[in-house]
Amino acid sequence: MFVFEKEQKVFDIGGVKVGGQPGENPPLIIPSLFQKGDPCIESRRARTFHKQMAGDQIKRLEEISELTGIPAIVAMVANSGDEMKNYIDFYAEATSMPFAIDMWNLDPRIEATKYVAEQGLMDRLLYNSVTVWSPDVPAEVEQIKGLGVKHVVTVVMDMIDQLPSGRMSSLDDMLAKLEPGGFDSIIVDTSVMNLPSTGICALSNYQLKEKYGLPAGAASANGSYMWQKAVWKENKEKWGESAFIGLDAGTHAATVALWGDFIFSGPMWGNEHVFPAVAAAHSMVSTMRYAETGKLTENESNPVYKLFPDFIKTLKGEA
Repeated sequence: MFVFEKEQKVFDIGGVKVGGQPGENPPLIIPSLFQKGDPCIESRRARTFHKQMAGDQIKRLEEISELTGIPAIVAMVANSGDEMKNYIDFYAEATSMPFAIDMWNLDPRIEATKYVAEQGLMDRLLYNSVTVWSPDVPAEVEQIKGLGVKHVVTVVMDMIDQLPSGRMSSLDDMLAKLEPGGFDSIIVDTSVMNLPSTGICALSNYQLKEKYGLPAGAASANGSYMWQKAVWKENKEKWGESAFIGLDAGTHAATVALWGDFIFSGPMWGNEHVFPAVAAAHSMVSTMRYAETGKLTENESNPVYKLFPDFIKTLKGEA
């Protein structure tokens, strides 16, 4: 259950590893910055933001990443190329972590990607993303290949067949279209459409790792934040203030426990509960792998080593 016969690919994105056998490497968490409603944003039109606040969030992310052993890439959200350029300049000075550009429209995304290339930052960029909804995937692949993009997220989905079979057929098609790009890394987002569909994504992740050995994951925050908007905000007095935090943490933890190599975790404020929950879930995966194989991962950056060193010594017969 926790060892695939298919060789599992491990990619290095700006010094961050993602992928591998379950429990082999820490999962990758990708939180958002400058998304709609982010208090750091002062004016999108004027392209101004609270740099101290954003910098403090990045610094805290680095701290909690080190504490748990879970690597992070920040997905910055913008509406225009000029706005994203402003964020890229700030981010490149604030941290050495990799980053993703999170822009729905292709033209500004390409404009921002050109700027990344001009700044010599392409090794740190996770291109987010080439999707099934792109009007012309081959043309987009040709464009970003020409710009030197190395690391890509692809998003798969079949709106008619929304079961794992549809996501797998979509992936087959997308991989054929991505192949001419010659990308160093391709990680696959299996499209959370709502909270219950996170389970479909989990099984899809298993199947694509079994067939292709690629890093698999999902934007599990899409499901939890849809629930927040649809249910929790309308019934705060019934659910209580902590209900969403628990649900959000549990959703991300389940995604990682069920074959997720990475997650898009939503706004940075959630890091305080998402990272501990994911660290706990991945520690369980590591020990389930040990119970199944008799071997612990050699990667001592894993949460189970960071958070439960005494238990590791017990398993190794050192205590």
